[in-house]
This record gives sequence, structure tokens and C-alpha cells, in this order.
Amino acid sequence: MRWDHLRLAEDAAAPGLPLIERRSVARTFDTPGFRGMTFYEVRARTVINRVPAASRVPFEWTINPYRGCSHACVYCFARKTHEYLDLDAGADFDSRIVVKVNAAERVRAELAAPRWRGAPIAMGTNVDCYQRAEGRYRLMPGILAALRDAANPFSILTKGSLILRDLPLLRQAAGRTRVSAAVSVGFADESLWRLVEPGTPSPRRRLEVCAALNGAGVGCGVLMGPVLPYLADSPAQLEDAVRRIAAAGATSVTPIPLHLRPGAREWFQAWLRRHRPDLVVPYARLYRGGAYAPREYQDGIAAQVRDLAARYGIAGPQHRDAAPPAPPPASPPGPRQLTLL
Repeated sequence: MRWDHLRLAEDAAAPGLPLIERRSVARTFDTPGFRGMTFYEVRARTVINRVPAASRVPFEWTINPYRGCSHACVYCFARKTHEYLDLDAGADFDSRIVVKVNAAERVRAELAAPRWRGAPIAMGTNVDCYQRAEGRYRLMPGILAALRDAANPFSILTKGSLILRDLPLLRQAAGRTRVSAAVSVGFADESLWRLVEPGTPSPRRRLEVCAALNGAGVGCGVLMGPVLPYLADSPAQLEDAVRRIAAAGATSVTPIPLHLRPGAREWFQAWLRRHRPDLVVPYARLYRGGAYAPREYQDGIAAQVRDLAARYGIAGPQHRDAAPPAPPPASPPGPRQLTLL
């Protein structure tokens, strides 16, 4: 499993408590934006993590300063990771957030290690690094400053508008190394958004973020994900989304049909039973082969989005059998920031 290395070991000295509560400082805040949430402050041993080779992702290294996510997207594929902390993949994932309070200092130290070779790092690939907690803990400015100072290439995927707070740092980093961003907008329907992504900024606001990043010289595309079968995949819905994405000036649009891994699958099925019981059986049929929709469905969505992207003048998804584009030339290494610590 991709996340097996994230498990905590059992602690015989403190039986009966969730594992994360034995190894962290728990805090709650009375402000309305954090009501009902608990934050577990931990000091991580490492923050730059290698992605297992078997994973179906196009990157090798990640930084995730948080675990759990207040965006509360009912389909989030990362929900299973909370079970490795002895918490549940449902409400606990949405409201009990692990905060790696030393993330910035660990990133700086790990980038300076002799074994590090400057590989690209992806952020926001597990849970959102610009979720609500970032407004209080402010981990990303230190992380971005460390990446900038090391001239280390990186990318960020987010649904959060808080990334604009760090625009000066992103522009500074882009002057020294390859920096890219993407916002996740699977659909434009705001009534659906309120139901399935209740803790996120609206799709309209996310596209405003995309426009602002591109306007500031930080290239930003749109990950059109997830495309929700039977809920947001009609030709009219796909066209509405691609049209709005193109109007926002996105550099590209890439559709990702919903996938339902264990943890996310059960939580999403419970949501269907409450809100769309008519879709319980169709979803069971579509995903009877596992976590992913059939290849024919995925290819059909990609083909529609490709045609729409061409119509609206935006780069769309490549054909599956197309050769990948050549990577841009590596930036020359810049001077390293020395430290006494």
C-alpha cells in the first residue's frame, strides 16, 4: 500500500488511547472557523517523503505538512491514512488534523543533506497544504522559503485560496527554479459543491485563484478532478466546467474521474445513501471492478475534455498512448543558505 509507511506502531505504555493522542499535543480553538476541530501537534522526523514505486502517480517525492483535511470532501482518496493513526476515515479525517509543527525546519535540513539531489517535490498530493489549519499554523511560508533558497523545483496542488498569501514567495522561487501550481476544480455546479466539498472555497473562487497565479507569472493549470459519474459528467456539465476553466486563463486542464479507494469508498457510499439513493446501484455497477472506473469511461471523459479544450483554446489531456513531453531543462543549482543549526 502507498501509505503503509505512515502507520504508527502500537504503544504498550498507553493502551486504550488512539495512537496519535499518545504522541502529540492536542489543541482546540474557540474561533468559529475551528469550532469542533482538534489539532494534534507533532514533531516529524522526516517531512520529504518518497512515494512508493508501485503508486500510480507521476512524482517521486512529496511534502505533506498536515494529515487529515478540513475540506471534508466526501470522496477524498486519502481518508484511509487516518486509520493508520487509530482514527476513523470519516468524521475524524475531517475534524482531527495532524500538524507537523517542525515541517519547515525539517525541509530545510533535508534539502541540505548531502544525499539529497534536488529532485522535484510535489505538495498537496495527499491532503491540501492550504486547508484551513494553514491560516493558523503558517507552515507553508517556511517550506517555500526553504525550497526557494535551495533552488529546488516543486509543484503545488490545492483547492485553497490561501495560496495567494504566499504569492511573493512563489514568485521568488519561480525566479530560481521550476515552480508550477494547479487548482482542483472538478465541476462548476455550486449546489453540488456545497454537498460534496463543504469545507472548500467555491469553484468560482478557485478559478479566481488560478487567474491570479497566472497573472502574477506563476503558471497554474486546473486538475479537473474528480469528475463525478452521474453527478457532474454530462456533456453540458463538462462543457460548462471547461469553458470557465479556459476563461480563467488556466495553462491546461486535465480530467481525473473519481476513484474510490477503501476508506473513501465507504464514506462516499454513505453520502450517496443520504443524498442520492437513486445512484447507489449505478455506482456499485460502475465500480464493481475496484477503485477505478472502467477504462472505457475514463477514456470517454478524457476525449470529451480534449475536444472541449481545443474548442476553448486551452491545452487538454494527452492521448494515453502519446509520448510524454520532454522535461524542461534543469535550472542550474543556486547558492545554498548556510545554517548553524
